[in-house]
Amino acid sequence: MNDPVASKPTTAADGRTFIAPCRELAWSASLGWLRKGWRDFVSVPRISLVYGLLVFGVSAVMSWLAWTVGEWVLLLAMLTGFVFVAPLLAFSLYSISRQLCMGGSPSLRLTVRAMRRPFQNAMVFGLLLLIVFLVWARAGAMVHIFFPVEETPDWSGLVRFLAIGSAIGAVFAGFSFAAAAFSLPFLANRDVDVVTAVVSSINAVLRNKAAMLVWAALIVLLTAVGVATALLGLIVVIPWLAYATWHGYQETLDVSEWDTLKVRQRNDWEGRASDQGQSDSSG
Repeated sequence: MNDPVASKPTTAADGRTFIAPCRELAWSASLGWLRKGWRDFVSVPRISLVYGLLVFGVSAVMSWLAWTVGEWVLLLAMLTGFVFVAPLLAFSLYSISRQLCMGGSPSLRLTVRAMRRPFQNAMVFGLLLLIVFLVWARAGAMVHIFFPVEETPDWSGLVRFLAIGSAIGAVFAGFSFAAAAFSLPFLANRDVDVVTAVVSSINAVLRNKAAMLVWAALIVLLTAVGVATALLGLIVVIPWLAYATWHGYQETLDVSEWDTLKVRQRNDWEGRASDQGQSDSSG
């Protein structure tokens, strides 16, 4: 792994960089993240499956409601918009990987406790994604108006509708991916504001385009498998991707200038995280 990028573009009043420096990644870096994420999943299968079942339940209910209200058009729009809410679904799972890296024994109770402090920032980030999603939904509605599709569409009309809608959605999805790639693990682990976390994430994505394109493709592929299996695959896919995202954040951002969020726990391993970038196992 290469050293962090030497340039630190902007400094705040307290002397810290405004953007967390990032490391240069190999194009195949995300394959290693998936291996480490799977290792975490196997280490805590009960917690992972419980969380996955919750995600499956919520997704199934929302899909049923979308089909009931708007049939396949609304269902397709909801499934496409899943990219905007998936990062928030994984937020609390970052704490599990953090606890494993610190040598602890994760539990749901400790995970909930660890999420109390960064929860407010997560909600601010969620509001940002909600605004993006609403704009995307409006754009999708305009596509449906200008390129209407009948209840029983022919293939040419359906392909045209999907192509135009996908092109527009890709713009919003790209922004959401860049903003969420590393910002949520950053917020979950360090005392940082939302703007700094989001800008740091976008900067890291832009500096590692090849690696992040591979990572985005893997996310789309695994999520598609989860959806194609009647959403059952999401039970495994969401926790796995969350753990992998944590390890990607560890390897990409140098966050040593921001204080680690402490969680009061009974075990003696808590609060001993180092603030040394990659050498910091808590990221």
